[in-house]
Amino acid sequence: MTQDPRDTANPDPLHGVTLKAIVTALVEQYGWEELGRRIPINCFLSQPSLNSSLKFLRKTPWARSKVEALYIESLR
Repeated sequence: MTQDPRDTANPDPLHGVTLKAIVTALVEQYGWEELGRRIPINCFLSQPSLNSSLKFLRKTPWARSKVEALYIESLR
């Protein structure tokens, strides 16, 4: 009998989720303006785009942590 993968799922909600998927989901849920209000960083406030945001977040651990935390909160 094969086991359902959800039975042994990793408890980490970020496991297997790319940064691109996280930012895309947040933009779909909140929009750039609200995302910039919730996390006031320039890549969300000034001419936001997916590519510029990903580039910034990959280089800036503190900002990425805030984005990941908002994503986890949005899952609840």
